[in-house]
Amino acid sequence: MRFAAIIGAALFALTSIASADDYTVGSIHIEHPWSRATPKGANVAGGYLVIENKGTAPDRLVGGSSEIADRFQIHQMTMNGGTMTMRPLEGGLEIAPGESVKFEPGGYHLMFLDLKAPPVEGKPFKGTLVFEKAGKVDVEFAVERMGAMGGMHEHHH
Repeated sequence: MRFAAIIGAALFALTSIASADDYTVGSIHIEHPWSRATPKGANVAGGYLVIENKGTAPDRLVGGSSEIADRFQIHQMTMNGGTMTMRPLEGGLEIAPGESVKFEPGGYHLMFLDLKAPPVEGKPFKGTLVFEKAGKVDVEFAVERMGAMGGMHEHHH
């Protein structure tokens, strides 16, 4: 009986840890916000996450902020004639009902500009995301190593 109680407590703790980096506001569900540590002297950093719209109407990520930067932008990287280009998405990014959008290196991502403090591996920082319909949600960005590609879900060999 005691063994079962210990196993149950351990599973509960692991479940709590696994879902600690998920957030919900209205019909919007946000999974694992993360960033990368930056080299000394960097003035920008990126933010990554997955946003799922569990509702029946579209919503739009229109802005946000973070404690580490003066400015926040929503960006998209694309290939254009063999050249990678990055541009801010004026007006934000729509998340269709029943769909999810992955913000990841090389695609959609958040930009933290004019850094007040660099992201440091292992030291999370606070941010706020603003949605057109769902409103504001406070999140915490985990900070992974420089060069990380997939947040805590990436596999190391």
